[in-house]
Amino acid sequence: MVDLVGQYQKIKADINQSIEEVILSSAFINGPEVQLFREELSRFLGSKHVIPCGNGTDALLVALMALNLKPGDEIISTGFTFVATLEVIALLGLTPVLVDVDPGNFNLSHEKIKAVITSRTKAIIPVHLFGQCCHMESIMKLAKEHNLFVIEDTAQALGCDYLFGNGSVKKAGTIGTIGTTSFFPSKNLGCYGDGGALMTDSDELADKLTSIVNHGTKIKYHHERIGVNSRLDSLQAAILRVKLKHLEEYTLARQEVAKRYDETLKDISGIKIPVRSSYSTHVFHQYTIILEGVDRDKFTGFLKLKGIPTMVYYPVPLHLQKAYAYMNYSPGDFVQTEYLCDHVISLPIHTELENDQQDYIIHSIIDFFSNHS
Repeated sequence: MVDLVGQYQKIKADINQSIEEVILSSAFINGPEVQLFREELSRFLGSKHVIPCGNGTDALLVALMALNLKPGDEIISTGFTFVATLEVIALLGLTPVLVDVDPGNFNLSHEKIKAVITSRTKAIIPVHLFGQCCHMESIMKLAKEHNLFVIEDTAQALGCDYLFGNGSVKKAGTIGTIGTTSFFPSKNLGCYGDGGALMTDSDELADKLTSIVNHGTKIKYHHERIGVNSRLDSLQAAILRVKLKHLEEYTLARQEVAKRYDETLKDISGIKIPVRSSYSTHVFHQYTIILEGVDRDKFTGFLKLKGIPTMVYYPVPLHLQKAYAYMNYSPGDFVQTEYLCDHVISLPIHTELENDQQDYIIHSIIDFFSNHS
């Protein structure tokens, strides 16, 4: 699904040099590379503040910790996402409230949010799934009307552009109160271990976030608030600095792969190709199709025999997971989410996917439908 070795080979000299420089400096924690990466990512995103942290899950956790929320406060999000989004809500004793997703772009439906807002609602976590933004203009309008925080989960959409109705453009993660992201190795901007970051334009929040990720302190051994140990180490920052320079070309490569998939799969009966929202670019962290009237297990099994990997993101909606049974949701509560969990499949898409490799994948898919129609 991802060729990290192939990607490394193309930037090997720069990566190796950056790692060696950190080792020779021995500044492994909060070294100069972390500060430089912070500044460079801030410029790339157009965000006033970037606060690196240990991973994307911590980024979400720290964002919630900074907002002075109380146990029982309600946080609106989606059940069609990786578990981390709900996990951090539960860990802090907050109450997750879910809404269904748009069946076209897979993101939480902004039209359904208003119906679940109560006096206990304090925040919305829109997840920019698979590489494109939720309808942030509508979400921000609702948030303003109801005095809610907005925490953007941008783990799969770093570098994505949101296009406002007035023609202005902002990067995903820089629109809400706080943005969060992950640098897990398979992400569009990935390190060689765990890593994450938070983004905000608020000086006050940036000060709190910076303190929380470092045990709640700004001055060593003086702790002004409850914090966590969540620091991006200097080796990962150095690697990310190299890869950030290539992020735009990586995005173009992914978009080109997606375009070739679109052109060859769009007319196959039984496949729905990804929808591009008019208000967002798509950086294609995943290329996810919907199979209609097709046995997904047979499809994936056929491709596996051909040596082609596939993944299901996500096979079980979060509202039906055992760990979250306490939310008291039932099968049928979120029809679109449950349908997608049963019908989506993601195809290989990455920066090193060669045309002949993709042609082999496409021809194998066509072969399946020719023999199983």
